[in-house]
Formats: sequence, C-alpha cells, structure tokens
Amino acid sequence: MGGSVSCCISPGESPKIHRREVELEECPITTTEDVSEDTGTYLQHISDRELPDELAQEANPSDHPRASTLFLNKSQTDVREKRKSNYMNHMSPGLLTKKYSSCSTIFIDDSTVSQPNLKSTIKCVALAIYYHIKNRDSNRSLDIFDEKKHPLSREKVPDDYSVIDPEHKLIYRFIRTLFSSAQLTAECAIVTLVYLERLLTYAEMDICPCNWKRIVLGAILLASKVWDDQAVWNVDYCQILKDITVEDMNEMERHFLELLQFNINVPASVYAKYYFDLRSLADDNNLSFPLEPLSNKRAQKLEAISRLCEDKYKDLSKSAMRRSVSVDNLVGIKNSQAVLS
Repeated sequence: MGGSVSCCISPGESPKIHRREVELEECPITTTEDVSEDTGTYLQHISDRELPDELAQEANPSDHPRASTLFLNKSQTDVREKRKSNYMNHMSPGLLTKKYSSCSTIFIDDSTVSQPNLKSTIKCVALAIYYHIKNRDSNRSLDIFDEKKHPLSREKVPDDYSVIDPEHKLIYRFIRTLFSSAQLTAECAIVTLVYLERLLTYAEMDICPCNWKRIVLGAILLASKVWDDQAVWNVDYCQILKDITVEDMNEMERHFLELLQFNINVPASVYAKYYFDLRSLADDNNLSFPLEPLSNKRAQKLEAISRLCEDKYKDLSKSAMRRSVSVDNLVGIKNSQAVLS
C-alpha cells in the first residue's frame, strides 16, 4: 500500500504504461556478419522487437480496436447451434416479445456507449465470462487465482469445484453483488472484461471453474481503481467478502498487475469495441436491452444534445479555418519580403 511496489493504484498514480515484451522465439534477434568487434555490441532496432500489426491484433484483442473480442468468438459456436435448432424446429424465440418501432411509436433503450445500462451491461459481461468458461481450450491456471488454495469464504470448497462449470445466473449474482455493494458503474464492468481478456492473453491461461471468481474479483478491483474517480479500497472489498483478508487482496492485485505487465491503458476505441460486441452478444442470446417509447421530453433532450454537438463541431471547423488562413497569410508575407529583399 505504500512501498516501492504499490498494490493499490489510482487514476492519478497509474504506473507508466509498458509495451508487452516479445518472446525471443517469436521475434528472434537478427545479427549482421559485417559488424566489427570495435563497433561494440549490436543493438536490435525497436521495430525488430515489435510484433507485426496483424500478429499483434490477433494475439491482443484487448489492445487493438480492429481485433475481434475473445468472448464473441467463443460464443459463436453456441449461437450457430441455437440458430440451427430454431430453424429445424421452426421457432423464433423472442420474436413475439420484442418491441418494434412503428410510424406512431419509436422504441429506444437508455443505453449508450458513454452511459451504458448497468443491469444489462452486467448481464452481458457475465454471459461473456460464461462463454469463456464453457468453451475454454484447456484448464491452464495459476495458484494465486485457485479458489482451493485461496478461498473467498470459510465454507469448504467442494471437491468437484474444478469440474462443474458455473451457470450464467451464478456469475451474474457474483458480479452484481460486488457492483451493488461498491456502487460501481456500468463503464467499470466493460473495463473489467477488457482486463480479464488481457490477462488471459498475456498470461496464456484460461478462466475455468477453479479460478473464475478470483480472476473476476481481481479484474473488478483493478478496473474500479483505474476508471472511477473515487476508487474503492481493498479493505472495502473485505467488508463485502467477509472472509477474505487485505493481505490476500493485495497479493492478488500485485500478481494481476505483473501479469498485465502494468498495461492498464484502455483506449476509447477498444472500449467502444467491447461495448458494441457486448450488445451483439445480447442480441444473439435474446438479452434485449430495456426498450421504452420515445417521449416528447426525451425527444427534446436528444434534439438539444444534437444541436450542442453540431454547434461544437461548427466552432471547431471555424477555428481550424482561421488557423489555416493565418498560416497562408504568414507564408504570403514571408514570400513578399523575400521578393522585396
């Protein structure tokens, strides 16, 4: 909490972001034969140590906006099976309950990329974690996240804890309890999912029945400190989870940061990608966001926001034109002075 290696970070004290080191097997060091001994040690160029863009996007979807999210890829198998089953049985689930806009009524939800709906976002994040666990490739894990070795409660961990996959409702209740008690925002839930997938990619591990609770807890802990202005302290989570100690929380947070290589940066483009992919996941699984008829009051509010944005862009374009004209005038004056001289 106050040493040289701090376990608790805040937006104002975030460590400097480091690039992920590339393993020597992936990008071997290239040497030249004509380097003489007196020139010193051959230094590898930074471009030789970086992954190509295509490989980097494929390996780290939590860092690159154009790479597809892991949870959406893992959910496609189940989605295709559901569609095939519905087609064979001539069923259209959710078709009769879904609301559609008409000439007289427009239905819109209250979730936007800047202000997502909290309940619906937590449901989607829990569903994404559910697909991660269900369609995992293996059971690679680390001891720090093993619930058997680091239990979250005093209750005895079942013998089959590492075999039975948790249901979507169980994951949702676990996340909802933490978010409700700590009063976290929906944006924090999206960042939590970004950190979770970044951990799985960087550490080359899987989220499975034996470690999902501690991985989710570590991601929420880190996301709440990075995203929210008033961060929740580790001791506050010990009040929510009565049987966990502050020392255990600090150790888990330190390992989480080290596995992320202290890369806690979430670009706006990556955040937006995860938001819209979560909405796609909701549509594929009939988890519709709450729709409400567009009222006159809300229509006026949307119109006011639209005008405000339009005026803002007009002012930006005008200032850009002024700078362009001033630069042209300056160049013209200098050319005139050059001709006269």
